[in-house]
Amino acid sequence: MKYNIIAVGVLILTQLVSCSGKESKGLAESNKADDRQKPNVVIIYMDDLGYGDMSAYGATALSTPNMDKLANGGVRFTNGYATSATCTPSRYGLLTGSYPWRNKNARILPGTAPLLIGTDQLTIPKMLNSLGYHTGIVGKWHLGLGEGDVNWNEPISPGPNEVGFDYSYIMAATQDRVPTVYIENGKVANLDPNDPIQVDYKNNFPGEPTGKENPDMLKMKWHHGHNNSIVNGIPRIGYMKGGEAAKWKDEEMADHFLEKATAYVKTHKDEPFFLYYALQQPHVPRTPHPRFAGKSGLGPRGDVILEADWCIGQFVETLENEGVLDNTLIIFSSDNGPVLNDGYYDDAVEKLGDHTPAGPLRGGKYSLFEAGTRVPFFTYWNGKIEPMVSDALVSQMDILNSLSSFLGGDEMTKDGEAMMDVFMGKSSYGRQSLVLEATSRTALRKKDWLLIPPYQGPAKNMQVNIELGNYNDYQLYNLKNDIGQKNNLARSNEKKLRELKEDYERLVGENSVTSGALDLK
Repeated sequence: MKYNIIAVGVLILTQLVSCSGKESKGLAESNKADDRQKPNVVIIYMDDLGYGDMSAYGATALSTPNMDKLANGGVRFTNGYATSATCTPSRYGLLTGSYPWRNKNARILPGTAPLLIGTDQLTIPKMLNSLGYHTGIVGKWHLGLGEGDVNWNEPISPGPNEVGFDYSYIMAATQDRVPTVYIENGKVANLDPNDPIQVDYKNNFPGEPTGKENPDMLKMKWHHGHNNSIVNGIPRIGYMKGGEAAKWKDEEMADHFLEKATAYVKTHKDEPFFLYYALQQPHVPRTPHPRFAGKSGLGPRGDVILEADWCIGQFVETLENEGVLDNTLIIFSSDNGPVLNDGYYDDAVEKLGDHTPAGPLRGGKYSLFEAGTRVPFFTYWNGKIEPMVSDALVSQMDILNSLSSFLGGDEMTKDGEAMMDVFMGKSSYGRQSLVLEATSRTALRKKDWLLIPPYQGPAKNMQVNIELGNYNDYQLYNLKNDIGQKNNLARSNEKKLRELKEDYERLVGENSVTSGALDLK
């Protein structure tokens, strides 16, 4: 940002030389005009989209033209990372610019969990609020609500609105968890006060059917863990009673969130805005609208990816029609890597064919191997970013500091890095190192190398058929030469192993023990 400092210096010098009230007033008006030109910022966040799930990243069985238009028209990163291989901690890292493993509660949360982000904590929307932005979230939240024992029939606080969002329209947790309702600015939408909502994650309510006990009521069969309350013929995680008028229709969810996201743009197009558009696809349960059902040939998982691609196309078209596309920075990514059978029988495995959701990477969701956290990641700003492919190492955690620095803010987090030049395609010099996390376990990416400490536990999650990265000794991979992580170099390159071990201990410290790493010193 040196050029900004130089520009300000020239303006000040000009003002001093002129030394006239008229020119001073002109300078003030110029600064206000610049302020009005602050770019809108949109983060489009997918749910369980893998590195190989987009045609721009090599998929051939799926075509994602609207995502590809953004990816190929901006900076497409080959080394872009979520902070975690699961959803809640990744969303925490994205919004706070902080490592989720520093927060012991940053785990996959139930729908009744209290708010994970502290109301005094710095967040992207809070930082942008301070710079004059209107801020909104539409879509999946999954970062907890309230302070525990939420009464869903009254205003719910704290939540998104208390951590920086001026407007919020969300689902509380995930599509497969109760409560299956939308929440607008802290209030359940369309709630009938005569039919109050009750939610419990331990005990069912008397007389309420469940997926386990009433399989005849299901239109989607559960595979593991999703056999509690039935909503719209789909068994969920957790128990819920009441709130019938407020319950969402799964097949209409994508259209519903799209409608809210486009309405937000139309309402706030005349002021700088930040929108966090958090889509639910392709997370389970995969419930494509009938317009997309059967279109991919890969089953519902493929269908909802096509659905999401269409939604993104419609959203970008709205930006263009409202005259704000050229002044909008779009950042696209996914919260973690892919998973096929994640709790329901939906033909994701049977109809996979030649499609490889992880692309050339090893592992997937829940895994310390690359496919757990290396995800599609690109930036797009029409007319401002030139199309390119970047191998720079970047993290979603860097978005907060990068935006703050770029827009003239003075708030930063210690874990994030300011690298707007990298996001704008003006520099290829990314991070030097990054600590990655998967279900409380951590690993270190440094330049082209990845170190996975030894961990106890199964080598594979058999329910989802994904390698987790657990092994009773250190694993060391050169990702430049071995992107599929087939060759463990820990024994053959002791010098590099020692270097990364020292870096890991310095960065993670005692967390390397509390997170379950074996002590092999």
